[in-house]
Amino acid sequence: MTADEIIDEIIRREGGYTDHASDKGGPTNFGITAATLGAWRKLGRPASRAEVKALKEPEARAICQARYITDPRFDKVPAPDLRGLLVDFGVHSGQARAVKALQRAVDVPIDGVLGPKTLAALKAADAGTVYRGVLRERGELLAAILQRDKTQLVFAAGWLRRLMEFV
Repeated sequence: MTADEIIDEIIRREGGYTDHASDKGGPTNFGITAATLGAWRKLGRPASRAEVKALKEPEARAICQARYITDPRFDKVPAPDLRGLLVDFGVHSGQARAVKALQRAVDVPIDGVLGPKTLAALKAADAGTVYRGVLRERGELLAAILQRDKTQLVFAAGWLRRLMEFV
């Protein structure tokens, strides 16, 4: 998958503007939260609901490319399927969490940074085993969130559908 194809899928999964009372990320548009938009625009604060709602797709795509592909170095992951999974994991649950899942799957020290040691271990590892390890950890994270915080149960079906796209 190319970066544009990954972003197309993120936007399809995330949809347009949402502002669900139980969403811990607050209002989002194209998967971009108020905090992410505020940081991207260097506002010194989270973006307002109106600013999030007014976000246009080209800017959302630029944010996704920078914040969820280039900055965490997911563009350096050679396997396209794993790259797509990591980017989606990063958008949904945070880039550092996605990197830590990858690091556990390739058995390197966990620091949440996709550096040379992690990339070397990834290159030497079985791609299918790594992919399944990251996917399993993502599922376990979502299950733990649902067990810990019953207000998130409203998202369970959507999260499961999203996770199943990667099976």
